[in-house]
Amino acid sequence: MKDVLDSPIEFLKGVGPQRGEIMNKELRIFTFRDLLHYFPFRYIDKSEINTVRQIPEIDGYVQLRGTIRSIKKSGMGRNKRLSAVFADETGSIELTWFAGLNYIEGNLHVNRPLLIYGKPKFYGASWSLPHPDMEYVSNDHVLSKQLLPVYPSTEKANAKGLHSKGIAKLTENLLEQIHGYVFPEIFPLEMLQENQLLAKNEALRQIHYPKNHEWAQAARRRLKYEELFFLQMELILRKQIGKAKIKSFVFDSVGDVFLDFYENHLPFELTGAQKRVVKEIRADFFTGSQMNRLLQGDVGSGKTMVALLTMLIAVGNGYQATLMAPTEILAQQHFQSLSEVLQKTDIQIRLLTGSTKTA
Repeated sequence: MKDVLDSPIEFLKGVGPQRGEIMNKELRIFTFRDLLHYFPFRYIDKSEINTVRQIPEIDGYVQLRGTIRSIKKSGMGRNKRLSAVFADETGSIELTWFAGLNYIEGNLHVNRPLLIYGKPKFYGASWSLPHPDMEYVSNDHVLSKQLLPVYPSTEKANAKGLHSKGIAKLTENLLEQIHGYVFPEIFPLEMLQENQLLAKNEALRQIHYPKNHEWAQAARRRLKYEELFFLQMELILRKQIGKAKIKSFVFDSVGDVFLDFYENHLPFELTGAQKRVVKEIRADFFTGSQMNRLLQGDVGSGKTMVALLTMLIAVGNGYQATLMAPTEILAQQHFQSLSEVLQKTDIQIRLLTGSTKTA
């Protein structure tokens, strides 16, 4: 039986063929499942009312309840703008628009109860609110206690009504359409409890329409945990496959080349961490399995010396070794430093770069 989440996105209420094509091309949303996993990057909190007087004390977005007292157009051509004086019981602020002026002007009404939401800007000696979200309300309007999601979009998607609000509406339609659907849980109950994770079913619903900031954070944490969990599983699986299928050379000993350099030419005493890493690499060499190892350390911590000692083990067992660098400049720097360290030994070292002639 086909999973409802695999349904093409154009079959969702409010989408259709044209919008579906835009969602495919611009947002990479092809199925119900893709939309469900198209997560908001932040939320709008419209659960509280601020006042004009509080604006200087608030860093970020505000929501105000009041009325428009007057409307004015000014400027010419590209400098044309629309402004309105908005006021509540504590003071007034200028609302400004620089695009879509005719449409916005047709939706502005004086002395009607209005909720506005936006980020105030301070220009000159006064505050203004550019392009606020607006909603005309009744005097007994009850504020939503739910956070509203904000989704990423593109210019072409915006033109088809697939801006953040449009995507939010479609996501709401989706959650209604699959009401009662239970998302399969991949983690056992003990694991969820031990790591204090939301169930998959709850996380996918709360990530889009969380009850509050705490629920949003819990949903995000669960989904990030799952993503990282599978990434780790994939890395472990690849490592196991590599060890089972890809066989390497077995180095039976560290060899005389390594011992001679370590005892007679090592320019400084290795730190405990360097000795431990070299010992771990030697142990890998003795297994005959492919080795993948990330050596992490600050600049000047001795990573290049560890690499050199590793190569000397290969040379001492009758093989060649190559130190690869991402740029020619870095390759030349490594060549210079290793040449100086090895100058009193019999080890041959050469530089090969992209600009080296074939001959």
